Amino acid sequence: MPEDWSCALAVVAHPDDMEYGAAAAVARWTGQGKTVTYVLVTDGEAGIASMDPADVGPLRRAEQEAACSTVGVDVVEFLGLPDGLLGEGLELRAVLCDSIRRHRPDVVLSINFRDSWGGPSWNHGDHRAVGRSLLDAVRDAGNPWIFSDARAAWDGVRFIAFSGSPQPTHGVDVTATFDAGVASLQCHQVYLDQLEGDMASPEEFLRGPAAAAGASLGVELAASFELVF
Repeated sequence: MPEDWSCALAVVAHPDDMEYGAAAAVARWTGQGKTVTYVLVTDGEAGIASMDPADVGPLRRAEQEAACSTVGVDVVEFLGLPDGLLGEGLELRAVLCDSIRRHRPDVVLSINFRDSWGGPSWNHGDHRAVGRSLLDAVRDAGNPWIFSDARAAWDGVRFIAFSGSPQPTHGVDVTATFDAGVASLQCHQVYLDQLEGDMASPEEFLRGPAAAAGASLGVELAASFELVF
């Protein structure tokens, strides 16, 4: 994956989205002196069925801030849109376009926007809505005649990199920063306590895919991304 850039904006639907696979790469990049800023479209308040969303939202915000600190991310923003109810379209495009124009990144990061994670699975509607609207919002941000009552246009995004895609095109060696990625996911303890199986164990869940990606890249551990230029 190209690393000749200085500023990235990570835009995802929920707290923990970046931590399930991409955080180790973020730790690598911040360690290189790059700036990575996170934008969370929702607070993830509807993500725990046994807890009231009014209680969950502030807890998950705090966990996300701790997770960001673990991998060298100093700025994390929450847009406050309703968790579980995001829809692809103009409203979401406008919000994401505004974030891109405000932060003016070289690179945009997110997670899998495709219908499936691979095989007989179905991706979360919020992931699909954010990812697909983000693809349009990057183009919108560079067009001064779209959402023209907002901020000045920004056409400096070189590519969007989607973690967790079933169609990866690039990889990043995270052998040296894998533990930081695990520690970042471990910050989401309120959420992890509600899970079962491998997803409840950050090290176990992250190591398998990282080892598989590493083998294809010729390194011990890697993070894979689908790049859209």
